[in-house]
Amino acid sequence: MNSCIYNGVVNHTRFKPVKHFLRYNTFSILIDLDELEILDKKNIIFSFNKFNIFSFYNKDHGDRDGQSLKKWVLDNIKKFNIDNKINKIRLLCYPRIFGYVFNPLSIFYCYENETLKVIFYEVKNTFNEQHTYIFKTNQKGKIEQSCKKKFYVSPFMDMDTFYDFKLLNPDQKLFVSIKQSDKDGIILTAVQTGERKNFSFKQLLVNFLKYPLMTLKIITAIHFEAFLLWKKGAIYRARNQKIKNNLSFEKNL
Repeated sequence: MNSCIYNGVVNHTRFKPVKHFLRYNTFSILIDLDELEILDKKNIIFSFNKFNIFSFYNKDHGDRDGQSLKKWVLDNIKKFNIDNKINKIRLLCYPRIFGYVFNPLSIFYCYENETLKVIFYEVKNTFNEQHTYIFKTNQKGKIEQSCKKKFYVSPFMDMDTFYDFKLLNPDQKLFVSIKQSDKDGIILTAVQTGERKNFSFKQLLVNFLKYPLMTLKIITAIHFEAFLLWKKGAIYRARNQKIKNNLSFEKNL
């Protein structure tokens, strides 16, 4: 099975306009989109498009209309004239736990056989809006990609900033890093690391006992940390444009 679980840590460091740091233990699932029905049948506490202790719904990603995510990815690869023969797609995300999930960032890793060719960075905010940054890649080892920010995420962040993504092709270890900068330097960094575990009933149960309300804690922590930033003097930025789903095909800066 290509699908697996990554147990690890997320670190956020904000450098300005106020300094702030948070760290929390977490776990993510890496789903091979061709294996979803198999995972549903093999794990009594995991379901595909059905309620369970752990679940994965197509409607949480892509166009969020419940349709096939593999088709959505392939349709957008065609839409942006990305000339690759993608035949394997794996999605890194949080699962639903008792029906609830919030994914600040989900990543689609798109392969031609075993060669990573395209990456979709799917970013959500707490206003139920989403933007997906799409990149081609032919890099080996650590992958580095950059683009201008196009989507309102934090009410304490200006839009006129840039993202630098760094990640490894997920294997025994997971590594994802995002740096956000403006013309004067780094604003924040966010890093997720993890160790690969089997996608099994045993490992799901272990993670449920360790993190029984993980997905609820994520959204709670986001709002609590926003409150702390406000207390420290961070200035609120209202958003001018409201969207539901959007995509952009990026070329490295």
